[in-house]
Amino acid sequence: MAGTGVFAEIIDGEVYKYYADGEWKKSASGKSVSIINPTTRTPQYKVQACTQEEVNKVMDAAKAAQKLWARTPLWKRAEFLHKAAAILKEHKNPIAECLVKEIAKPAKDAVTEVVRSGDLVSYTAEDGVRILGEGKLLVSDSFPGNERSKYCLSSKVPLGVVLAIPPFNYPVNLAVSKIAPALIAGNALVLKPPTQGAVAALHMIHCFHLAGFPKGLISCVTGKGSEIGDFLTMHPGVNCISFTGGDTGIAISKKAGMIPLQMELGGKDACIVLEDADLDLVAANIVKGGYSYSGQRCTAVKVVLIMESVADAVVEKVKAKMAKLSIGPPEENCDITPVVSESSANFIEGLVMDAKQKGATFCQEYRREGNLIWPLLLDHVRPDMRIAWEEPFGPVLPVIRIGSVEEGVHHCNASNFGLQGCVFTRDINKAMMISDAMETGTVQINSAPARGPDHFPFQGLKDSGIGSQGITNSINMMTKIKSTVINLPSPSYTVG
Repeated sequence: MAGTGVFAEIIDGEVYKYYADGEWKKSASGKSVSIINPTTRTPQYKVQACTQEEVNKVMDAAKAAQKLWARTPLWKRAEFLHKAAAILKEHKNPIAECLVKEIAKPAKDAVTEVVRSGDLVSYTAEDGVRILGEGKLLVSDSFPGNERSKYCLSSKVPLGVVLAIPPFNYPVNLAVSKIAPALIAGNALVLKPPTQGAVAALHMIHCFHLAGFPKGLISCVTGKGSEIGDFLTMHPGVNCISFTGGDTGIAISKKAGMIPLQMELGGKDACIVLEDADLDLVAANIVKGGYSYSGQRCTAVKVVLIMESVADAVVEKVKAKMAKLSIGPPEENCDITPVVSESSANFIEGLVMDAKQKGATFCQEYRREGNLIWPLLLDHVRPDMRIAWEEPFGPVLPVIRIGSVEEGVHHCNASNFGLQGCVFTRDINKAMMISDAMETGTVQINSAPARGPDHFPFQGLKDSGIGSQGITNSINMMTKIKSTVINLPSPSYTVG
């Protein structure tokens, strides 16, 4: 059970503590932040409302711990990570329980997220040893006009303190995707979890605590964004920010100053369907891509751009598969569960009503109970409808019928987002040409968009982000090159 057993020390009464300097602490503010269960729409958990002064202390401790950690042998840093991964997987059930209650993630998917996170930490430890164990030697006489009088030794060194801010929909997996690369590279790590998902993140952090990492190296602060949000992202002690979320990331990037940024900020992932596509494969991937976790994924299919000649057939196949989706509470492993908050549900409903007013075809009756929205396919959507461009982050998917591939690519590229996209065709030459033309970080051919496997590069263009994620990319991004130049005697001096 969450907050019991080995996790008993992370909670005080009804309020979960924050983690700093190797200890679980109560905030001096005496205040807490409530976490609302999306299914019951009643308070489920409470976390500490940390103060700015507590953030300052966390940063000071992180700076001191990082200097010692950077000198810890690489193989030993990897051992700590392997131990944390094992503990994380051992305690998958109580962490998954938090995910079910905080973000209405189906129970089986919640367990999968925790196990996947443990695997990511272990893989990062192994990959980090390989990447960081290699240096580079350059000699001066390869550049015109120089003699062989200089040797340059370069290696990767840590940036310092990494601030990690994951989103509500994967508060464990997208936290460890930042934590593990930062730590193996020799950085200290400060985690600011989302409010919805904070308790799962605190349980995850306790697994790192149990692994015995040095005090002060890892911290987790909770609280109101209005109090500590900008204070964290603009803090002079932060040397790198890794953020996954929405428009907030754009504001952060404008305020953060001259530090490396790793931003993944959502998308309007387009699915382009050609006339020669395998229509059964298309329908299966539209349903999987559009409605998994109620569409609350940055890589969910967000708009289907389909050739008019096959549109009727695909829509019918998609409707038949949608009719088999189970709808209800996450504890029952339903396919469609409540969206994360009432405000999210209201936003989704606003997009649906706009489409209805402007004449979209509703393939199912729109239905909502509280935060639970039944899956909906909207056909004959036009570019003047909000849902053609805005990201619903819910189980509502628009279909735009197109007369040419060029029309589909144009719509994709006209979006201010550019995270992922997909194209369905049996012609690999067409697929590659369309992939080249789509202005997105990743294009999936004959499959729905997806983030994983976690060692693959993952990046967006335009308002979808800055930098690239994936284990190797993150390690490289959270380090910098340090060069040492050895100056030799004059080349006129010879030996032998």
